[in-house]
Amino acid sequence: MTGIKATGQKRLVLVSGRAHPELAAEVAEELGVELVPTSAYDFANGEIYVRFGESVRGADAFVLQSHCAPINQWLMEQLLMVDALKRASAKRTTVVAPFYPYARQDKKHRGREPISSRLVSDMFKTAGADRLMSVDLHTAQIQGFFDGPVDHLWAMPLLADHVGSRVDRSQLTVVSPDAGRVRLADQWSDRLGAPLAIIHKRRDPAVPNQVKVHELVGEVEGRTCVLVDDMIDTGGTIVQAAQALVDNGAAQVLVAATHAVLSGPAVERLRDSPITELVTTNTLPIDGDKRFPQLTVLSIAPLLARAIRAVFDEGSVTSLFDGNS
Repeated sequence: MTGIKATGQKRLVLVSGRAHPELAAEVAEELGVELVPTSAYDFANGEIYVRFGESVRGADAFVLQSHCAPINQWLMEQLLMVDALKRASAKRTTVVAPFYPYARQDKKHRGREPISSRLVSDMFKTAGADRLMSVDLHTAQIQGFFDGPVDHLWAMPLLADHVGSRVDRSQLTVVSPDAGRVRLADQWSDRLGAPLAIIHKRRDPAVPNQVKVHELVGEVEGRTCVLVDDMIDTGGTIVQAAQALVDNGAAQVLVAATHAVLSGPAVERLRDSPITELVTTNTLPIDGDKRFPQLTVLSIAPLLARAIRAVFDEGSVTSLFDGNS
Protein backbone atom coordinates (compact mmCIF):
# COMPACT_ATOMS: atom_id res chain seq x y z
CA MET A 1 0.00 0.00 0.00
CA THR A 2 1.36 3.43 -0.91
CA GLY A 3 1.09 6.51 1.24
CA ILE A 4 0.69 7.04 4.97
CA LYS A 5 -2.59 6.77 6.85
CA ALA A 6 -3.18 9.52 9.44
CA THR A 7 -4.39 8.48 12.87
CA GLY A 8 -4.83 11.92 14.44
CA GLN A 9 -8.13 13.52 15.46
CA LYS A 10 -9.61 16.90 14.56
CA ARG A 11 -8.64 19.72 16.90
CA LEU A 12 -10.58 22.89 17.65
CA VAL A 13 -8.71 25.96 18.85
CA LEU A 14 -10.21 29.29 19.92
CA VAL A 15 -8.15 32.44 19.50
CA SER A 16 -9.17 35.84 20.83
CA GLY A 17 -8.14 39.40 20.18
CA ARG A 18 -7.91 42.03 22.89
CA ALA A 19 -11.14 43.93 22.17
CA HIS A 20 -13.55 41.89 24.33
CA PRO A 21 -11.74 39.30 26.49
CA GLU A 22 -14.80 38.74 28.70
CA LEU A 23 -16.87 37.43 25.77
CA ALA A 24 -14.00 35.23 24.60
CA ALA A 25 -13.68 33.73 28.08
CA GLU A 26 -17.43 33.01 28.16
CA VAL A 27 -17.35 31.31 24.75
CA ALA A 28 -14.32 29.23 25.77
CA GLU A 29 -16.12 28.14 28.94
CA GLU A 30 -19.24 27.18 26.96
CA LEU A 31 -17.08 25.10 24.60
CA GLY A 32 -15.07 23.55 27.41
CA VAL A 33 -11.73 24.68 25.96
CA GLU A 34 -8.99 27.10 26.91
CA LEU A 35 -8.07 30.09 24.76
CA VAL A 36 -4.85 29.71 22.81
CA PRO A 37 -2.14 31.64 24.69
CA THR A 38 -1.46 34.74 22.61
CA SER A 39 1.07 37.53 22.85
CA ALA A 40 -0.37 40.76 21.45
CA TYR A 41 0.84 44.30 21.97
CA ASP A 42 1.34 47.65 20.21
CA PHE A 43 4.66 49.13 19.20
CA ALA A 44 5.37 52.77 20.02
CA ASN A 45 4.28 53.86 16.53
CA GLY A 46 0.95 51.99 16.78
CA GLU A 47 1.90 48.84 14.85
CA ILE A 48 0.38 45.64 16.24
CA TYR A 49 2.31 42.46 17.00
CA VAL A 50 0.69 39.04 17.58
CA ARG A 51 2.11 35.57 18.19
CA PHE A 52 0.51 32.34 19.38
CA GLY A 53 2.13 30.55 22.28
CA GLU A 54 1.45 27.01 21.07
CA SER A 55 1.26 25.05 17.84
CA VAL A 56 -1.93 25.37 15.76
CA ARG A 57 -0.74 23.15 12.91
CA GLY A 58 -3.64 21.22 11.37
CA ALA A 59 -6.19 22.80 13.74
CA ASP A 60 -9.67 24.11 13.01
CA ALA A 61 -9.11 27.67 14.29
CA PHE A 62 -11.77 30.20 15.28
CA VAL A 63 -10.60 33.81 15.65
CA LEU A 64 -12.96 35.83 17.86
CA GLN A 65 -12.81 39.61 17.85
CA SER A 66 -15.40 42.24 18.73
CA HIS A 67 -15.13 45.42 16.68
CA CYS A 68 -15.70 48.22 19.14
CA ALA A 69 -13.85 51.53 19.21
CA PRO A 70 -11.09 51.93 18.08
CA ILE A 71 -12.55 49.74 15.34
CA ASN A 72 -9.63 50.03 12.93
CA GLN A 73 -7.16 48.77 15.52
CA TRP A 74 -9.23 45.68 16.34
CA LEU A 75 -9.91 44.96 12.66
CA MET A 76 -6.20 45.10 11.90
CA GLU A 77 -5.41 42.89 14.89
CA GLN A 78 -7.87 40.24 13.70
CA LEU A 79 -6.42 40.33 10.18
CA LEU A 80 -2.93 39.80 11.60
CA MET A 81 -4.14 36.87 13.70
CA VAL A 82 -5.72 35.24 10.63
CA ASP A 83 -2.48 35.74 8.71
CA ALA A 84 -0.48 34.25 11.58
CA LEU A 85 -2.74 31.17 11.61
CA LYS A 86 -2.30 30.71 7.87
CA ARG A 87 1.48 30.88 8.21
CA ALA A 88 1.36 28.52 11.20
CA SER A 89 -0.38 25.87 9.03
CA ALA A 90 -3.84 25.91 10.62
CA LYS A 91 -6.08 23.62 8.56
CA ARG A 92 -9.08 25.97 8.49
CA THR A 93 -9.60 29.46 9.88
CA THR A 94 -13.00 30.92 10.75
CA VAL A 95 -13.34 34.63 11.49
CA VAL A 96 -15.85 35.15 14.30
CA ALA A 97 -16.93 38.80 14.23
CA PRO A 98 -20.08 39.14 16.37
CA PHE A 99 -20.40 42.77 15.25
CA TYR A 100 -19.28 42.99 11.63
CA PRO A 101 -17.06 46.06 11.05
CA TYR A 102 -18.16 48.70 8.51
CA ALA A 103 -21.48 46.87 8.05
CA ARG A 104 -23.43 50.09 7.46
CA GLN A 105 -21.32 50.91 4.39
CA ASP A 106 -22.77 48.05 2.34
CA LYS A 107 -23.71 50.00 -0.79
CA LYS A 108 -23.15 53.32 -2.54
CA HIS A 109 -25.65 55.96 -1.46
CA ARG A 110 -23.98 58.58 -3.66
CA GLY A 111 -21.23 58.70 -6.27
CA ARG A 112 -17.54 58.33 -5.40
CA GLU A 113 -18.17 56.36 -2.21
CA PRO A 114 -16.54 53.05 -1.23
CA ILE A 115 -18.42 49.87 -0.39
CA SER A 116 -16.44 49.40 2.79
CA SER A 117 -18.06 46.23 4.10
CA ARG A 118 -17.12 44.48 0.84
CA LEU A 119 -13.53 45.64 1.30
CA VAL A 120 -13.49 44.18 4.82
CA SER A 121 -14.65 40.81 3.46
CA ASP A 122 -11.94 40.92 0.80
CA MET A 123 -9.31 41.66 3.44
CA PHE A 124 -10.40 38.72 5.58
CA LYS A 125 -10.20 36.42 2.55
CA THR A 126 -6.79 37.75 1.52
CA ALA A 127 -5.48 37.31 5.06
CA GLY A 128 -6.41 33.62 4.91
CA ALA A 129 -9.92 33.24 6.33
CA ASP A 130 -11.85 30.23 5.03
CA ARG A 131 -15.13 31.01 6.74
CA LEU A 132 -16.95 33.95 8.32
CA MET A 133 -19.33 33.97 11.29
CA SER A 134 -21.27 37.02 12.49
CA VAL A 135 -24.41 37.97 14.41
CA ASP A 136 -27.26 40.01 12.88
CA LEU A 137 -25.54 41.62 9.92
CA HIS A 138 -26.81 45.12 9.14
CA THR A 139 -28.05 43.81 5.78
CA ALA A 140 -28.22 40.23 4.54
CA GLN A 141 -26.43 41.09 1.30
CA ILE A 142 -23.11 41.29 3.19
CA GLN A 143 -23.13 37.48 3.20
CA GLY A 144 -22.48 37.61 -0.54
CA PHE A 145 -19.40 39.81 -0.16
CA PHE A 146 -17.28 37.02 1.33
CA ASP A 147 -15.98 34.37 -1.07
CA GLY A 148 -16.70 31.38 1.13
CA PRO A 149 -19.20 30.05 3.69
CA VAL A 150 -20.85 32.65 5.93
CA ASP A 151 -22.69 31.70 9.12
CA HIS A 152 -25.21 34.46 9.82
CA LEU A 153 -26.31 33.97 13.43
CA TRP A 154 -29.60 35.34 14.64
CA ALA A 155 -30.08 36.96 18.08
CA MET A 156 -33.82 37.50 17.67
CA PRO A 157 -34.90 34.32 19.50
CA LEU A 158 -32.77 35.27 22.53
CA LEU A 159 -34.04 38.84 22.65
CA ALA A 160 -37.67 38.05 21.79
CA ASP A 161 -37.98 35.33 24.43
CA HIS A 162 -36.68 37.74 27.06
CA VAL A 163 -39.10 40.49 26.02
CA GLY A 164 -41.99 38.01 25.80
CA SER A 165 -41.37 36.89 29.38
CA ARG A 166 -41.48 40.47 30.70
CA VAL A 167 -44.69 41.84 29.16
CA ASP A 168 -48.34 41.01 28.64
CA ARG A 169 -48.28 39.71 25.08
CA SER A 170 -51.94 40.55 24.53
CA GLN A 171 -51.03 44.23 24.92
CA LEU A 172 -47.80 44.09 22.90
CA THR A 173 -47.10 45.81 19.57
CA VAL A 174 -43.84 45.25 17.68
CA VAL A 175 -42.54 48.44 16.07
CA SER A 176 -40.05 48.83 13.24
CA PRO A 177 -38.07 52.10 13.65
CA ASP A 178 -37.70 52.45 9.87
CA ALA A 179 -38.61 50.78 6.59
CA GLY A 180 -35.37 48.80 6.54
CA ARG A 181 -36.28 46.88 9.71
CA VAL A 182 -39.79 45.83 8.66
CA ARG A 183 -38.75 42.24 7.84
CA LEU A 184 -37.06 41.88 11.24
CA ALA A 185 -40.08 43.37 13.02
CA ASP A 186 -42.35 41.00 11.09
CA GLN A 187 -40.35 38.03 12.38
CA TRP A 188 -40.66 39.37 15.92
CA SER A 189 -44.39 39.80 15.34
CA ASP A 190 -44.74 36.17 14.28
CA ARG A 191 -42.71 34.87 17.22
CA LEU A 192 -44.56 36.91 19.86
CA GLY A 193 -47.99 36.84 18.21
CA ALA A 194 -48.19 40.64 18.28
CA PRO A 195 -49.38 43.22 15.73
CA LEU A 196 -46.91 45.35 13.81
CA ALA A 197 -46.42 49.11 13.55
CA ILE A 198 -43.92 51.05 11.44
CA ILE A 199 -42.18 54.38 12.00
CA HIS A 200 -41.13 55.97 8.74
CA LYS A 201 -38.05 58.16 9.07
CA ARG A 202 -36.48 60.46 6.54
CA ARG A 203 -32.71 60.81 6.73
CA ASP A 204 -30.43 63.33 5.03
CA PRO A 205 -27.72 61.16 3.37
CA ALA A 206 -25.22 64.00 3.77
CA VAL A 207 -25.66 64.18 7.57
CA PRO A 208 -24.88 60.93 9.46
CA ASN A 209 -26.74 59.91 12.65
CA GLN A 210 -29.53 62.46 12.19
CA VAL A 211 -33.18 61.81 11.37
CA LYS A 212 -35.50 64.48 9.98
CA VAL A 213 -39.13 63.31 10.09
CA HIS A 214 -41.17 60.53 11.76
CA GLU A 215 -44.53 59.22 10.57
CA LEU A 216 -46.27 56.39 12.45
CA VAL A 217 -48.27 53.65 10.74
CA GLY A 218 -50.19 51.31 13.03
CA GLU A 219 -52.12 51.31 16.31
CA VAL A 220 -50.03 51.91 19.47
CA GLU A 221 -52.34 53.83 21.81
CA GLY A 222 -52.47 52.24 25.26
CA ARG A 223 -50.17 49.39 24.21
CA THR A 224 -46.72 48.18 25.21
CA CYS A 225 -44.44 48.82 22.25
CA VAL A 226 -41.14 47.08 21.54
CA LEU A 227 -38.85 48.82 19.07
CA VAL A 228 -36.54 46.35 17.32
CA ASP A 229 -33.28 47.16 15.54
CA ASP A 230 -29.90 45.59 14.81
CA MET A 231 -27.78 48.25 16.54
CA ILE A 232 -27.87 51.41 18.60
CA ASP A 233 -25.06 53.85 17.86
CA THR A 234 -25.62 57.42 19.07
CA GLY A 235 -29.18 56.63 20.15
CA GLY A 236 -30.76 59.55 18.32
CA THR A 237 -32.97 57.52 15.99
CA ILE A 238 -34.27 55.14 18.63
CA VAL A 239 -34.93 57.89 21.21
CA GLN A 240 -36.87 59.94 18.65
CA ALA A 241 -38.84 56.84 17.68
CA ALA A 242 -39.64 56.11 21.34
CA GLN A 243 -40.79 59.69 21.85
CA ALA A 244 -43.00 59.44 18.75
CA LEU A 245 -44.64 56.32 20.21
CA VAL A 246 -45.25 58.02 23.56
CA ASP A 247 -46.68 61.06 21.80
CA ASN A 248 -49.11 58.72 20.04
CA GLY A 249 -50.33 57.22 23.33
CA ALA A 250 -48.10 54.17 23.89
CA ALA A 251 -48.31 52.94 27.49
CA GLN A 252 -44.63 52.01 27.61
CA VAL A 253 -41.74 51.54 25.19
CA LEU A 254 -39.12 48.80 25.24
CA VAL A 255 -36.17 48.58 22.86
CA ALA A 256 -34.42 45.42 21.68
CA ALA A 257 -31.20 45.70 19.69
CA THR A 258 -28.44 43.17 19.13
CA HIS A 259 -25.42 45.49 19.06
CA ALA A 260 -24.97 48.24 21.66
CA VAL A 261 -22.39 50.52 20.03
CA LEU A 262 -23.39 53.42 22.33
CA SER A 263 -21.22 56.14 20.82
CA GLY A 264 -21.00 59.76 21.94
CA PRO A 265 -24.16 61.00 23.70
CA ALA A 266 -25.99 57.66 23.45
CA VAL A 267 -25.95 56.78 27.16
CA GLU A 268 -27.23 60.19 28.27
CA ARG A 269 -29.92 60.19 25.58
CA LEU A 270 -31.16 56.71 26.43
CA ARG A 271 -31.05 57.27 30.19
CA ASP A 272 -33.16 60.44 29.89
CA SER A 273 -35.57 58.98 27.31
CA PRO A 274 -39.07 57.51 27.85
CA ILE A 275 -37.66 54.01 27.17
CA THR A 276 -38.61 51.57 29.95
CA GLU A 277 -36.00 48.93 29.11
CA LEU A 278 -33.25 48.49 26.52
CA VAL A 279 -32.45 44.81 25.91
CA THR A 280 -29.21 44.08 24.09
CA THR A 281 -26.45 41.47 23.89
CA ASN A 282 -22.75 41.52 24.71
CA THR A 283 -21.52 41.27 21.11
CA LEU A 284 -19.67 44.47 22.03
CA PRO A 285 -18.13 45.29 25.43
CA ILE A 286 -20.32 47.55 27.56
CA ASP A 287 -18.10 49.13 30.19
CA GLY A 288 -19.30 50.54 33.48
CA ASP A 289 -19.54 54.11 32.18
CA LYS A 290 -21.95 52.89 29.48
CA ARG A 291 -24.32 51.21 31.92
CA PHE A 292 -27.60 52.88 32.89
CA PRO A 293 -30.70 51.77 34.83
CA GLN A 294 -32.84 50.75 31.83
CA LEU A 295 -30.10 48.56 30.29
CA THR A 296 -30.37 44.75 30.25
CA VAL A 297 -27.49 42.80 28.68
CA LEU A 298 -27.97 39.17 27.58
CA SER A 299 -25.00 36.95 26.81
CA ILE A 300 -24.47 35.91 23.19
CA ALA A 301 -21.74 33.43 24.24
CA PRO A 302 -23.96 30.29 24.32
CA LEU A 303 -25.16 31.03 20.77
CA LEU A 304 -21.62 31.60 19.47
CA ALA A 305 -20.39 28.43 21.18
CA ARG A 306 -23.21 26.33 19.69
CA ALA A 307 -22.48 27.68 16.21
CA ILE A 308 -18.73 27.12 16.55
CA ARG A 309 -19.34 23.58 17.72
CA ALA A 310 -21.73 22.94 14.81
CA VAL A 311 -19.14 24.17 12.30
CA PHE A 312 -16.40 22.07 13.90
CA ASP A 313 -18.63 18.96 13.90
CA GLU A 314 -19.71 19.63 10.29
CA GLY A 315 -23.28 20.06 11.52
CA SER A 316 -26.02 22.47 10.45
CA VAL A 317 -25.87 26.02 11.74
CA THR A 318 -29.19 26.92 10.08
CA SER A 319 -30.97 24.29 12.17
CA LEU A 320 -30.10 26.30 15.28
CA PHE A 321 -32.60 28.93 14.08
CA ASP A 322 -35.40 26.71 12.77
CA GLY A 323 -34.14 27.17 9.20
CA ASN A 324 -34.40 30.98 9.35
CA SER A 325 -30.70 31.87 9.49
